[in-house]
Amino acid sequence: MKTEEFDKAFDDGSDITPFLDLNKARRIKQQHKRVNVDFPLWMIDSLDKEATRLGVSRQSVIKVWLGERIQQHFLEKTI
Repeated sequence: MKTEEFDKAFDDGSDITPFLDLNKARRIKQQHKRVNVDFPLWMIDSLDKEATRLGVSRQSVIKVWLGERIQQHFLEKTI
């Protein structure tokens, strides 16, 4: 498949996965590193309540909230 055809298929919303070598795929800046953080119990309780409300894990809530705060921080720095 030529590049132009691939781009058009992607832009049209077609499934392009058959044309990809997913064995070599990687997400840039998405490597994981495990860290340990100690939280006070009241914070764990609050995180668990929010996680239950959203139907996700505690870890998901922490990642989303930290990600939002980091983005906000860098947006404020650029203004």
